[in-house]
Amino acid sequence: MPSVSNVLVTGGASGIGAATARLAAAAGAAVVIADVNVAGGKALAAELGDNATFVELDVCDDAAWASGVAQARQFLGEIDGLVNAAGVVALTPIIGTPVEQFLRVVAVNQTGTYLGLRAVAPVMAAAGGGRIVNVASVEGHRGTPGLAAYAASKAAVLSLTQCAALELATTGIRVNSVSPGMVDTPMLSGIDFAALGIDLHAIAAAKVPLARMADPAEIAKVIAFLLSDGASYMSGADVVVDGAWTAGLPMV
Repeated sequence: MPSVSNVLVTGGASGIGAATARLAAAAGAAVVIADVNVAGGKALAAELGDNATFVELDVCDDAAWASGVAQARQFLGEIDGLVNAAGVVALTPIIGTPVEQFLRVVAVNQTGTYLGLRAVAPVMAAAGGGRIVNVASVEGHRGTPGLAAYAASKAAVLSLTQCAALELATTGIRVNSVSPGMVDTPMLSGIDFAALGIDLHAIAAAKVPLARMADPAEIAKVIAFLLSDGASYMSGADVVVDGAWTAGLPMV
């Protein structure tokens, strides 16, 4: 469970972000759910009760971050934990990807994480420290056909995590990342996999050694550990949570 008492979660209205917000609130932390999904964010905040509030935040917008952090501090007082979970995905080949689509994926996944680090780290440093967890992906560790924009953006998140961990170490801020494998989240709902003849659950059953996709709550538990005092000597690390999918090749 998180040792932090005040957490800002981007992409908090659904998927891994929502699962993280639920777990943090259940552990007694005050939670700010930040998202562009107003209806989903408000619904989750109402579900979590007095421990949570919703702040509308476009992570690609620098000015929105300044406003969002100010609103978050009105509710939290300080920000002990930041989880950069906002993300989007596109499934198209490199040659067939419109530049606008590539830049949109990079804007949310990569620039959004950078802006979050830049906006929240000074607040944490002034308060004596904090914990930041960036949601990367196993796709940032390897190449996958059709996922060039997503994989490139997540590889950047891994590098940003390492740079931030080095730069912020003297301020008392720990920065780590988590790299999920196949997770059953609404982020994938924007892709018509059926039309492409793709069954993600079947692929997971066949390709992932644990033979299934992850539940978002399983990733949230790892994020909670990285936010906790149990990870007090961890910074600049990436934790892969993928059911052994990228551990190696099967013998048969």
